[in-house]
Amino acid sequence: METIVKKLYEAMFLVDSTKAVEFEATIKAIKDILEKAKVEIVSIKKWDERKLAYKVKGAARGTYILVYFKADGSTITQIERDVQLSENILRVLILTAEHMTPEDLEKETPSAAVERQQQQAAKAAEEKAALRAEKAEQAEKAAKEAQAEKENNESDESDSDNKEEAKSDEPKDSGQKDSDVVEEPPVEEENKEEEKE
Repeated sequence: METIVKKLYEAMFLVDSTKAVEFEATIKAIKDILEKAKVEIVSIKKWDERKLAYKVKGAARGTYILVYFKADGSTITQIERDVQLSENILRVLILTAEHMTPEDLEKETPSAAVERQQQQAAKAAEEKAALRAEKAEQAEKAAKEAQAEKENNESDESDSDNKEEAKSDEPKDSGQKDSDVVEEPPVEEENKEEEKE
């Protein structure tokens, strides 16, 4: 019995961008073609969306889907034929990828890079908005504390003014106590004593 040697292949599928909006359906169409050819799919991911140099089957923009798979060489013509019969897929280019390392297979695609940058920008914007909201909250809290302190100071001043007014209404003390006051005898009594003598 003859053993079939499976090689690693790289396939770039071109899909009409208007149909690629339904990404899951597009991926399913590609997987159906590959499964029909009995290949082993290593990875499948969106590569990028580009304006085409010329219209292909009436499409001006295309979305590229990058697929790595293992198969024997005889299945390649079957895959290409099935792509030509497909309404969802415009074209395919299949190359051997035996020279590629696992790291090469995991490299970030342009589409993934753009998506990552958008996520980072969105995260940075969220953090900036949260920081701005926190600063506004702190400023509002500081303003409320300043207002409360101002009102507290005004009430303290009005209390001290009331105390001063109350003190001014009280009779002033000359500093002498009742026991310190010495009464002088009346002058008339002295005169009477002198006359008796």
